[in-house]
Amino acid sequence: MTAKNLRQTLSGLILLLVMALSHAQPLPTLPEDDNQLVYAIYKELIETNTTHSIGDNTLAAEKIGRWLRAAGFPQEDIFIGGKKEKKGNLVARLHGTGKYKPFILLAHLDVVEAKRADWSMDPFTLHETDGYFYGRGTMDDKAQAAINTANMIRMKRDGYQPNRDIILALTADEEGGGSNGVYWLLQQHPTLIDGVFALNEGGYGLIQDGQRIANSIQTAEKIYESFTVTATNPGGHSSIPRRDNAIYDLSEALLKIREYDFPLIFNDVMRLGFERLAQISPGQLGEDLKAILREPPDPQALARLGQIPSINALLRTTAVATMLEAGHAPNALPQTATAVVNVRMMPGQDVEDVLDTLVKVVDNPAIDVVFTGGGRPSDPSPLTAEIIGAVESTTQAMWPGVVVLPTMTTGATDGAKMRNAGIPTYGVSGLFIDRNDVRAHGRDERLLVKSFYQGYEFMYRLIKKLSS
Repeated sequence: MTAKNLRQTLSGLILLLVMALSHAQPLPTLPEDDNQLVYAIYKELIETNTTHSIGDNTLAAEKIGRWLRAAGFPQEDIFIGGKKEKKGNLVARLHGTGKYKPFILLAHLDVVEAKRADWSMDPFTLHETDGYFYGRGTMDDKAQAAINTANMIRMKRDGYQPNRDIILALTADEEGGGSNGVYWLLQQHPTLIDGVFALNEGGYGLIQDGQRIANSIQTAEKIYESFTVTATNPGGHSSIPRRDNAIYDLSEALLKIREYDFPLIFNDVMRLGFERLAQISPGQLGEDLKAILREPPDPQALARLGQIPSINALLRTTAVATMLEAGHAPNALPQTATAVVNVRMMPGQDVEDVLDTLVKVVDNPAIDVVFTGGGRPSDPSPLTAEIIGAVESTTQAMWPGVVVLPTMTTGATDGAKMRNAGIPTYGVSGLFIDRNDVRAHGRDERLLVKSFYQGYEFMYRLIKKLSS
């Protein structure tokens, strides 16, 4: 047996031991009140550290498994496994009549890092203050993980038999790390998450000035790609400076990238999204959104919208310098200067085309632009009548007059991997957030208490509408 095979065998045995010990622990008592149930699951997840550095995703998955077993899910309908000991994923199934193909409730259990010194409170304790839940993962993505789990339990407890199987998938390393749970499941256990579509994170309700204005459904996402831009020079003694300096050359190249705007790109879903965004946007903003939908788009409106970072990121591929490294000594002319340029690429674009564009924008044969890696682009999920109809009717029943807004996220989710596997994926949650105060990945991450419980009810109704 090779050393690699031995390590893999030991990791598998350790995971089995962890699972066996977990099964020996007592099952939780299910609260009779639905809100108490989802709160208890939420609190346990927030207070289980699942960061990449020191966290344990397997432990969180095992805790969810115990909740499901307490509700009567048989062990054969609960799978826990992963690429590494602490990178476990959970997949559970609520059996239906089989009239239609299954769909998936997808969420991730891992969270980004959070240092106690950076926060006003312990990020791994669930705090309820001034109408908000605070803690790492309260928004991204343990609210959705807790809500999906509680709704599976709620339906099981009530004896609900859907017209199709409903699959719960709670995964590892969505935020980063080498053991991405969705990718691992798709590669190693594809039958476990073989659904006709998936409901995922990425869609939120929007609050502005205290009023709900839209409930978004994410159908596409930009893809993260990395490039390096490098200037080289023979260097020399800093006491005899020259104009051909690697740092200056790199700076000029980066300023050219800053000033360049990639072309406007629309797909059918985003066009519908902008039409509806225009309806809820006041004044000049609303008029400009309407103007760019014309053929040809109004260039002045496009220029104004391009000055709003959150809107500009939805209109086109973007490129921005994020890291710098230059020089080798304080008293020497730099021989190299390198920048990392982060590109968020629109669906349908090709990475080679982006590379060619950056080379042309830099316009300096002495500077190398190199693609260093990133994600795989995915096509938008089709906005079918079944999906949009269910989201719209559920939204109107709970919040009359709120617009359902198809969107593309500028950040990445595991939805792209699902779409590339042939599973249309939609980000929808019914969790309303202040559009001007989004704290996911940041200090004092939080979610409105009221929104958490309403999102729970929204997803319960939506799941039943899609399975009755």
